[in-house]
Amino acid sequence: MTTPKKYKIGTRGSPLALAQAYETRDRLLAAHPQSLTEASLEIVVITTTGDQIQDRALSEAGGKGLFVKEIEEALRRGDIDLAVHSMKDMETTLPEGLVIDCILRREDARDAFISATGKSLQDLPAGSVIGTSSLRRQAQILNRRPDLKVCLFRGAVDTRLRKLKEGQADATLLACAGLRRLDKLEVITHALEIDDMLPAVAQGAIGIEHRAQDSEMGALLAAINDPGSHIRVMAERAMLAELDGSCRTPIAGHALIEGADEIFLRASLFSPDGTERFDVSGRSDFAGATDLGRRLGQELRVKAGPDFTAFQI
Repeated sequence: MTTPKKYKIGTRGSPLALAQAYETRDRLLAAHPQSLTEASLEIVVITTTGDQIQDRALSEAGGKGLFVKEIEEALRRGDIDLAVHSMKDMETTLPEGLVIDCILRREDARDAFISATGKSLQDLPAGSVIGTSSLRRQAQILNRRPDLKVCLFRGAVDTRLRKLKEGQADATLLACAGLRRLDKLEVITHALEIDDMLPAVAQGAIGIEHRAQDSEMGALLAAINDPGSHIRVMAERAMLAELDGSCRTPIAGHALIEGADEIFLRASLFSPDGTERFDVSGRSDFAGATDLGRRLGQELRVKAGPDFTAFQI
């Protein structure tokens, strides 16, 4: 009897990251019941630099790539066979030899408003404090409510909820997708509609990274790729790439599938203090989704003008 081949799934160790890794494992098991078992898919926890930095914003520490650097190094060395990522944490350029060609079915991309003192962002009294580590959220909050204050909130979901309960802030924003995956929807005070808070690029999407030359893994992952989610995420990331987007720049973007073969993409660029905002949108067929993202990114850069670098910190 042939011993089933084992595959190692690399992930961060936070509760949310682990939930995403187990979701990936379960989808692979369901897609390949004849060739894969739980014993053949091992979850490997890798501590990243981003997990170790809790006292300052990622924009100050080196960017969102800090959440994936050690995982990608392990993948390139062959210590793991695939890596599970929140796509909003991923830089737009991947290390040589690595690819992400599998996006799981995307969850709710909206942001959740959580507060014990207000029913919504608009309902908060002037001077209220919002805890967040996201420049995108900060800029949009201050754009809508310049009378509010923003303070740094870092850490896993439970850590941020604890800080809120301790009174370190009057409200916070978290991704609806993460709260759903952690079965914590009950903490949501109000889900912010896309028109009120444009999400981070690829928010709610899980991406699976593997070595480009590993065709066997590519074939296994192809069975759990969601084509619609993949197209949406690639369009959003193409827009971000045109702006050299990172967590140092308040950029938001969200794509939707309309009809049988059309994609609609919205994107916004903000100054960190929220005083300036530029918006673009456009449509294309699926084949032109990436080109659409690039074009809208270029349009945003033109709208921001020669002072574009002022939108970065």
